[in-house]
Amino acid sequence: MTALLLSCNSGAGTGNKAADNDTAVVQPVYITDTVQYDSDDPAVWINPADPAQSLILGTDKDIHGGLYVFNLEGKIQHDKVVKGLQRPNNVDVAYGLTLNGKPTDIAVVTERKSYKLRVFSLPDMKPVDNGGLDMFVGETGEGFRDLMGIAMYKNKKGDIYAVVGRKTGPVDSGYLWQYLLTGDDSGHVKATLVRKFGKYSGKKEIESIAVDNELGYIYYSDEQFGVRQYFADPEKGNEELSVFGTTGFSDDHEGISIYKLTDSTGYILVSDQGSNRFQVFTREGTKANPYEHTWLKTVPVTAMESDGSETVTVPLGAKFPHGMFVAMSTDKTFHIYRWEDIAGKTLQVK
Repeated sequence: MTALLLSCNSGAGTGNKAADNDTAVVQPVYITDTVQYDSDDPAVWINPADPAQSLILGTDKDIHGGLYVFNLEGKIQHDKVVKGLQRPNNVDVAYGLTLNGKPTDIAVVTERKSYKLRVFSLPDMKPVDNGGLDMFVGETGEGFRDLMGIAMYKNKKGDIYAVVGRKTGPVDSGYLWQYLLTGDDSGHVKATLVRKFGKYSGKKEIESIAVDNELGYIYYSDEQFGVRQYFADPEKGNEELSVFGTTGFSDDHEGISIYKLTDSTGYILVSDQGSNRFQVFTREGTKANPYEHTWLKTVPVTAMESDGSETVTVPLGAKFPHGMFVAMSTDKTFHIYRWEDIAGKTLQVK
């Protein structure tokens, strides 16, 4: 396949001149209860029966850490919290994995010090991984098996994949590994490696990964360098499609999340960690370049030095009629925002 690398260096200071850059710090509607050690990455499970009863998941990153579960007001759901995880780093959610013949929603967590993915059914948070799924098997470099990022991809056929990152890895290609998740005969999840891909600048590390299921793209933050884009479908190859956000960030590129206005339009939000703000880019490309993501605005937030974030497009009850934005904060909490407050005067709401 012909290489598809297209330079898209539309940084946070060089985008659409018509964009109105809001200056007021956006305030959350709620701040969650504190975790025990070190909050790191959120995900949201949308309750299909009643979206207002959806759940926020958040990792507590410590060798004796856990996976916390909150309601939409940020209150800990103590009967669902998973403790005793070995430095859980990131978490993501997938819907409808077939286990024991039934579609099952799952939360998938990277457990850094065991080198395993941990998988729990939703909303009951019961383990369905038979003790965990070994990742990066055969790697021997220091930090090459220390799990960090995770993003779930579900293709149009219904296949579910885990895209997994680690503390460090090779520069030229293969930093990320992608696994097909399926159910085994005992009703547990199993993982099959399908590809190794992804460049790395070597500057710091790669943690945050996001997948656009509808458009079929993977994005990940190469910290202190930019955001890289690849196809999510392994059959489409491992060529890098674009690099964007290479200027205008004060420190690390971190959490990535996507607000979807339609199946093909919306926004990509990337944490500018050192400045307590998020840089917003177009989800869709331009007519001239389908992989060009234009910078639109900067959103200052109360969440401090945010590593991870999650964006939900669907209405989640009266408090969140246009969706939700959740960002980790270094004070052991997650900050919960209304999308319309993030959107301000310049972005659209669904």
